[in-house]
Amino acid sequence: MTGSSASAIHPTAIVAPKAELGEGVSIGPYSIVGPQVRLDDGVELHAHVVVAGRTRIGARTRIFPFASIGSAPQDLKFKGEPSELVIGSDNTIREHVTMNPGTEGGGMLTQIGDGCLFMVGSHVGHDCRIGNRVILANNATLGGHVTIEDHAILGGLSAVHQFCRIGQHVMVGGMTGVEHDVVPYAMVMGNRAWISGLNLIGLKRRGFNRETIRALRDAYAMLFAEGGTWLEHIGQVAERYADDTAVRELIDFVQQDSSRGFCRPQAEGKGNARPGDDA
Repeated sequence: MTGSSASAIHPTAIVAPKAELGEGVSIGPYSIVGPQVRLDDGVELHAHVVVAGRTRIGARTRIFPFASIGSAPQDLKFKGEPSELVIGSDNTIREHVTMNPGTEGGGMLTQIGDGCLFMVGSHVGHDCRIGNRVILANNATLGGHVTIEDHAILGGLSAVHQFCRIGQHVMVGGMTGVEHDVVPYAMVMGNRAWISGLNLIGLKRRGFNRETIRALRDAYAMLFAEGGTWLEHIGQVAERYADDTAVRELIDFVQQDSSRGFCRPQAEGKGNARPGDDA
């Protein structure tokens, strides 16, 4: 075990000799830290935390009791390959949270950004990519290979299907099942998620001005308008708002390959789109 003498390790904790500890690490009662774990400066593990596998946890991240971090993926194809879980700095990981490392089929890496909050019982499946300042409320669940962009919020008891993408500044309502990609800035809800509008509260809280919000509203109306094709709508929005950064990020998102299709407004009457619909 390597680390500073300033680290505080409770006598009942079990820390493998080969674990790497930064300065000022705190490890509480009955916690277990495996031999391939690295805890950066100021990481705090409360009581009964298990950190296993090839896991790195960034500076000042706090993990609360009974969290299981870095244990083998819940994937029958996993054969013990040397995959990793990399967690950024300044995250808060509350009680009973589970996070799994990657697999050979997903790039061998599960990665989490900085400043995120994972509330009680939330789950991050194998090969997920999570951005910065993301919030998963109580018991929110991510299947494998999910991508969550910056500032997204997932409500309690929500679930995201494997391989879905959630764009930046999205709000997913509580108890929502997401089985299609969600474009940036949207608010989605429902047993099977549909877009209920822009995430206006989130955008205002994060300092988006009226002009940008107005442009996003217009872009959404054009993108999901009846008549014409999906590709035509994308082209029209891209041409009209070529110089608007927020709308450009929206268009960049929908122009990427999607294996799950996109959530659409319920009022459209077409249901949610599968890849190739209206192309």
